[in-house]
Amino acid sequence: MLDRAISFNFFREAPFWLIAISLFSYAGTANSYNSKNPETFRLTATQIDREIVLTGKLSDPIWKTATPVELNYEIQPGENLPARQKTLVYVLLSSSRLYIGFRAFDDKPASIRSHIADRDKMTDDDFVGVILDTYGTMQSGYEFMANSYGSQFDAMRTSNNEDASFDCVWYSAGNVDDSGYTVEIAIPFNSLRLPSDGKQHWIAEFLRNMPRDSRYQITWTPIDRNNPCLLCQGGTIEGIGGIAASNNLELLPYAMAAQTGNVEDAEDPNSNFIGGPFKGRAGIGLKYAPSSNLVLGAVVNPDFSQIESDATQISVNNTFSIFYPEKRPFFLEGAELFGTLASAFYSRMINNPLAASKVTQKSGSFSVAYLVAYDRESPFIVPGEEGSDFVGTSEKSLSNVVRAKYDFGSESFIGGLFTSRNFTAAHNYVGGVDWNVLFLGNFYFVGQALVSDTKELNALSIFDDQRRYGATRYTAAFDGESFGGRGMQVDLKRNARDYSFDLQYSSVSPTFQAQDGFVTSTNNRYLSYWQGYWLYPQNSFIENASLQTSSGLHFNDTGFLKEKWTMFGVQLQLKGQTYVWIDYFPLNDEIFHSVGFSRIYRTEFTINSNPFSELSIYFNGSIGRFVYREDVPDRGRGNNFSLEVVLKPTDKLTVDVSYSKSRLWSMDNAHLFYDGYISRGVVAYQFFQQLFVRLTGQYDQFAKKIQIDPLISYKLSPFTVFYAGSNHGFTKYSLPYGVQRTEQQFFVKVQYLWQS
Repeated sequence: MLDRAISFNFFREAPFWLIAISLFSYAGTANSYNSKNPETFRLTATQIDREIVLTGKLSDPIWKTATPVELNYEIQPGENLPARQKTLVYVLLSSSRLYIGFRAFDDKPASIRSHIADRDKMTDDDFVGVILDTYGTMQSGYEFMANSYGSQFDAMRTSNNEDASFDCVWYSAGNVDDSGYTVEIAIPFNSLRLPSDGKQHWIAEFLRNMPRDSRYQITWTPIDRNNPCLLCQGGTIEGIGGIAASNNLELLPYAMAAQTGNVEDAEDPNSNFIGGPFKGRAGIGLKYAPSSNLVLGAVVNPDFSQIESDATQISVNNTFSIFYPEKRPFFLEGAELFGTLASAFYSRMINNPLAASKVTQKSGSFSVAYLVAYDRESPFIVPGEEGSDFVGTSEKSLSNVVRAKYDFGSESFIGGLFTSRNFTAAHNYVGGVDWNVLFLGNFYFVGQALVSDTKELNALSIFDDQRRYGATRYTAAFDGESFGGRGMQVDLKRNARDYSFDLQYSSVSPTFQAQDGFVTSTNNRYLSYWQGYWLYPQNSFIENASLQTSSGLHFNDTGFLKEKWTMFGVQLQLKGQTYVWIDYFPLNDEIFHSVGFSRIYRTEFTINSNPFSELSIYFNGSIGRFVYREDVPDRGRGNNFSLEVVLKPTDKLTVDVSYSKSRLWSMDNAHLFYDGYISRGVVAYQFFQQLFVRLTGQYDQFAKKIQIDPLISYKLSPFTVFYAGSNHGFTKYSLPYGVQRTEQQFFVKVQYLWQS
């Protein structure tokens, strides 16, 4: 039992600001792990005076004018060993495009894994590609990858984080032959952000992925695992010049029609089903780039509907709002500029905007981004100490988001963020600074500090929860109160080959709110420490292994101890592209709803395996003791697990089946608190890269809901698309009613990207 209060006065915010200032002043100190690769590995792009028609075969004679470089280093699982297969890279430059050609030799071409895949769905295949830092600041880079069919994957890399939601227009083609495979890539300059002063210093890392008994990765330059900065270890592309001035204009009009039907009362199996009329909608997006580093964008009556619905997550026994990733194109573009450590901006909180606009600019080491949107149906996440509430409304709001960032040194920056959300008689303002400092080669000092000012809606009819924000006099109800708040997080990290750690402190006051962000938990202070030690056995079934441990304390804002824990874990990377994680909590004591629970022992595990081209398996779960988080909490014994199996019997067909189950019963009397599952199946057939059909089915046993969604998709690019499909929802009622239709929608959409 936990029944004591512990003073937490020795941790206050001021010392961290002093540390931050001292580290910023230290940022110019020499980095002991600075790589010499950009000076040692250099490639001159060959200028050409015409464009190339991509065949995927390197058949155009103009490719022979380029001097190739070879990818000589196996960096995974080996550590800068000689490459197992030969790979050549050719780089050409026209006035409007960068061309990259790959000749990937393979003495066993039948072992090449490749599928005709929708965008971003080919990462289990053999592929080649480039990471491209067009500013040469080693802060962020574009990733362009393609498999032997030319199927694409693109992402934005910031530090060691990879955002696969990034999309832009580029072109690729591939071909398999008796000697391996070839890939051609064309990247228009108007798809990239570039320095506007004409001085181009591009850092690039070319790579090849070979999934066999292991996931072999081959690169142009050697990679030092003691240097956490991957972009710093690329080579240099020289000869970049003659790039046409931007002054690019894009128009993105769309039109759609949909017919929706619902039952009058989903709780009543006798309720009538009412089908609505077909309704049309149209809108347009505009993007103008007067220079290569300034982009202006706007949308009028945008379509923010999601063709692909979110996969349902098990939320039973979870008292906090669930995070779902952004999928809407307008918000995805430039999303990396708005991201911060504390998720102070979460674009899905702008729910149904009438119009929105965005400005992004990067000048050397300084970048700034501004977003404004008028939302017709503003939702709220009402945070709390032990849970949060999600409240949907029809309230109209105007959101403004300003982000500024200054880069200095490798992977180091200081930034600022301001968000405002204004209603007729209410508002929420959030402002703060964040930073990331890399020093002494592989140490990071990372943090963010925020303050908020909130004037609530005066609308008890929308939300009337009288729970208080911590020990303050303020309630969660929308009763027009005004209050301020603060939040912060700081980390001291080491990221190295053999030993890494993360010492973290965070604090969020009871009345802090970020209504344009995803902040669900307040009135807390956390102090935690994680560390891991890596081993690299030679000539073993185990490619690498790590021993990890973490411990932490959780206090509320008054210094009362709410939770303490210790975890020990083992992580294994095995042959057969199999990854295993096992964590055990020998100590986990917690207070929930003023009731103390001790000895919450449990084991968590994850297994991912991709042993064959046709099969992938993902399994994770936990078993042991858990707190039953209801108004009258209890300690229970249970398990949670998820299993996903992906089958690819042909290079065009994918079958993805998943099953998630959660069960908990009382340790005192074996009373069953809950027991249920969610099953989901997706069958997709890819006729060619642009065209696929898909059928999705899902059953949520907790809610007794069945969902069936057929879809046909034709994509010329991420933005020129045609969709036609439907969504069908059913509810499983008790006998004698059985399964009945409760909702359905038929839709068709066409969208076309026009570029000047």
